[in-house]
Amino acid sequence: QVQLVESGGGLVQAGGSLRLPCAASGRTFSSAVMGWFRQAPGKEREFVAGVTWSGGNVFYGNSVKGQFTISRDNGKNTVYLQMNSLKPEDTAVYYCAAGFPSGSYYPAHDSEYDYWGQGTQVTVFS
Repeated sequence: QVQLVESGGGLVQAGGSLRLPCAASGRTFSSAVMGWFRQAPGKEREFVAGVTWSGGNVFYGNSVKGQFTISRDNGKNTVYLQMNSLKPEDTAVYYCAAGFPSGSYYPAHDSEYDYWGQGTQVTVFS
C-alpha cells in the first residue's frame, strides 16, 4: 500500500522559508512522477511543482517559479519542497502526490496523480 507522508508545515513570517519533506513508501517509485499541490481556503487545488523520480527532471507551476524548488533523495525515498521568500498568498494546505504516467511527460493536473498524502498546513503571516 502506497503511503505518502508530508511534514514540515507551520507558521512562518512573510519573507521566511520552509522545507516540506514527503516520505514515500509501499512500492517502487522508479517510474513515478512526484508532485506538490496546494489548496487555499475557497480555492481549487493548484499544481506547485513536480519531479520525475528516475531522471530528476523538475517542472513548476507559474506562480512559484523562481521561488520554490523541488528535489528528491532516492536513497531516502523522500521528495522535498523548498519554499523561499514566502508570502501570505502562499498560505495553503500542501499535498504530496505520486503518479505513474505511461508516457514521458510532466503531469500538472491532480487527476493525473494516483496517490496523495494527508497534507500539511503552511500559514504565512505579514
